[in-house]
Amino acid sequence: MRKTFFAATAALLLGTGVAQAQKYAVIDSEYILHKMPKYKNAQEQVDKFAAGYQKEVDDLYKKVDEMFRTFQAEKMLLTEDMKRKREEEIITREKEAKELQRSHFGPDGTLFKKREELLKPIQDQLYNAIKDVATEGGYAVIFDAANNPSLIYINPRYDRSDDVLKRLGF
Repeated sequence: MRKTFFAATAALLLGTGVAQAQKYAVIDSEYILHKMPKYKNAQEQVDKFAAGYQKEVDDLYKKVDEMFRTFQAEKMLLTEDMKRKREEEIITREKEAKELQRSHFGPDGTLFKKREELLKPIQDQLYNAIKDVATEGGYAVIFDAANNPSLIYINPRYDRSDDVLKRLGF
């Protein structure tokens, strides 16, 4: 759908002659972000949080697995009431593990919030620098090659990534 929209927009602009009057440029946001030490540090922090959260979830699943293996080994020796209680405990623990996983890695999870807290200011800074380069250079549109699969080839002379880096002080 994005390709269709992009193609239709390009055709419309070219057909009306507007494309000749407007300036366009391209940036590579991944290239820019990876040149920013603040971004690298923030991404490392996010990765550390993710690893810690994953270990916490994995540990809980290991406990569930241990409980299940112990239950399987002792099953023959337990009364029906004891079996039912153990099964309920295992199911409860498994639900806890799934809930913990969702609370850390879900769409509103702690990792998402931490990522937003650490990376959003950097992304805002990047956006403002791109906007400044576009305004100063008189560009009508700046495409991001990093996130746009419909950009198949980009002539390097239209790449303004280094201008954005300069604007950011790098």
